[in-house]
Amino acid sequence: MKKAVLLLLLALSIVTCGVKKTQNLLSEGDYDAAIDRAVEGLRSNKNAKGKQDYVYLLEEAFAKAKERDLRDINFMTQEGNPRNYERIYTSYLNLNSRQNKIRPILPLPLLKKGRNAYFPFEDYTNQIIASRNTLSKYLYDNSKALLVTNNKPMIRRAYEDLNYLNQINPSYKDVLKLIEEAHFKGTDFVEVALKNETDMIIPTRLQNELLDFNTYGMNDKWTVYHSRPQKGIHYDYGLILNFRTINISPEQVKEKVFYKEKQVKDGVKTLLDTNGKVVKDSLGNSIKVDNFKTVKARIYEFNQFKACQIAAKIDYTNLQNNQLLQTFPIQSEFIFQNTYANFKGDKIAVEQDYYSFFNRGPLPFPSNEQMVYDTGEDLKNKLKNILKNNKFQN
Repeated sequence: MKKAVLLLLLALSIVTCGVKKTQNLLSEGDYDAAIDRAVEGLRSNKNAKGKQDYVYLLEEAFAKAKERDLRDINFMTQEGNPRNYERIYTSYLNLNSRQNKIRPILPLPLLKKGRNAYFPFEDYTNQIIASRNTLSKYLYDNSKALLVTNNKPMIRRAYEDLNYLNQINPSYKDVLKLIEEAHFKGTDFVEVALKNETDMIIPTRLQNELLDFNTYGMNDKWTVYHSRPQKGIHYDYGLILNFRTINISPEQVKEKVFYKEKQVKDGVKTLLDTNGKVVKDSLGNSIKVDNFKTVKARIYEFNQFKACQIAAKIDYTNLQNNQLLQTFPIQSEFIFQNTYANFKGDKIAVEQDYYSFFNRGPLPFPSNEQMVYDTGEDLKNKLKNILKNNKFQN
C-alpha cells in the first residue's frame, strides 16, 4: 500500500513539474517548445484528470503560435523583400508540422467545459507550394547572377543556395548542372612546383612523392592542388617547394677502446685466517667460502656516422598578380648511425646489455642520393603541417 502511494505521489510530482515547465515556456513566448512538452505529456493517459492542465496549455500555445506565424507571414509578404522568401516558406512548413504533431492525440477533452479542445487546423498545401516556388525562383535567378561574377566567396554562397534549392525542390530546371558549375568556379586551384637551387640531384622518386598531394589529403571542398597543370583550368595560386641547400657529411667511422673488469665467482676455497691457517667450525670441519677471480676485457667500439641536412622554403604566390603571399622556411635532417663492437679477453667482464653490439657488424654507408631521399621523409611531414595550418583562401 505504501509503495503504491509513493508511486502515485512520484507520478503527480512529475506531471506537476512538467506542467510548470510548459507554463514557463508559454509565458516566455517559446510556443513550439511548450507544444512539444505538452504533446509529450499527453501521449499516454491523455484523458486522465491529472493531464487537463496540459490540454489547456496546448490549446493556448497552438493558438498563439498560429497567430504569430500568420501575422509574421502577412508582414513579410507585404514588405516584399526577397530575403524573406525563405522565412515565409519555412513558416508555412512550421504551421503544417505543428498540426501534424497534435493530430495523432486528438480529440482532447476539456472535462470542466464539457467540450474538446479547439485546434483550428488549415490546409497549407497551396501556400507551401506557392512559397516554395517563389523561393526556388529567387534562389535560382540570384545564383545564376552570382555565377557570372568573379567573386569566389559569392559563387560559393550560390553553391550553397543551389544545394538548398535542390533539397526543397529536387531537379528544379538545370540546378544540378549549375551546382557543378558553381563548385568549379568557386574552387581555388593551386599549381604546385618544385625548384632546385642546389648543386645536387634530387632523386626522382622523392620529387614525385613530394608533389603527390593526394598522399597529403589536402584537397578539400574549395581547394585543389595540381602538380601537373591541366588544360582549361585557370590557376589562382602557386606553391613552390624550393630546395636552397643540401649538405651531406663525409662518411665517418670513429673507434673507441675501453676496458672492463669484474669480480666473478670461481668455485669455493678453504677459509684461512690471517696466519694462513685453516679456519674450522665447532665440529672441527674446515670452513668453505666462495672463491672470486677478476676477469678483464678490452672493448673495441666502432661508430659509423653520416648526416644530411636540407634547407628549403615554401612560397605561396598569388598568380592573379604574381605577388608573393607568404614564405615558410623548412629545415630537415637525417642521420645514418651504426654502432658495433668486438672484444679481446673475457666477455663475462662486459654487462649483458652491451652484448647486442657484439652481434653487429659494419653496414654499407647509404649513397648521397639515398640520404637525400631519407631526409625527404621528414621534409614531407613538415610540408604537410605547413599546408594544414596555412591554407589558401580567396
